[in-house]
Amino acid sequence: MGSIITTSKRFEPGTTGWTADDLDDPHIEAQWERGRYEIIEGVLTTMPAAYFEGGEATENLIFAVKTHLRPKGIRGGFATEVDLIIDAARLVRADAVYLTPDDKRRQRAAAAAAGRPDSRRTRILVAPTLVIESISPGHELHDEQTKRRWYAEFGVAHYWLMNCFDRTLRCLARRGTDYIEDVAGPDSDSVRPSAFPGLVIPLGDVWEE
Repeated sequence: MGSIITTSKRFEPGTTGWTADDLDDPHIEAQWERGRYEIIEGVLTTMPAAYFEGGEATENLIFAVKTHLRPKGIRGGFATEVDLIIDAARLVRADAVYLTPDDKRRQRAAAAAAGRPDSRRTRILVAPTLVIESISPGHELHDEQTKRRWYAEFGVAHYWLMNCFDRTLRCLARRGTDYIEDVAGPDSDSVRPSAFPGLVIPLGDVWEE
């Protein structure tokens, strides 16, 4: 993707010196929204395009959780392709996040503290209860090591790593400054993550066997 001249700086993946505050420039934000980008330790980075299978499995996984929560009257919401501001030099795009009502309250408070009048138009500033990443081939280390470390530092309570290509789901739970494996399963196994007591996820439904 070529360089784009904005009012303040050149929008060029691979360049350094980027922070989340740069997206306050509407010209930069417009370019950001046209692609898939992250800011990794101050470097503007292009993310690979998502595969259909990964997106479909993510939606199926979300559906399984929502189907469990709705009859219980448990409120909360999922969104996909969400920007999380870990800190000024680290802005990542999560495949899916789940926010509880308390998470949403904290987000509104954080947005107000940051001087942003509309929390609905503010990237996520607080740790979600759950982040889901769908691992793409060749991008495993970013999700399994870098994002794992950053999400733990940020305070994300539950981190699920889904790989539709080897048909596995690993559900991690935060303990201290890192994660432990809560539950994991391959193929047609059923998993019971502690993030949602009573939830049983038949993985065959996730991969749509």
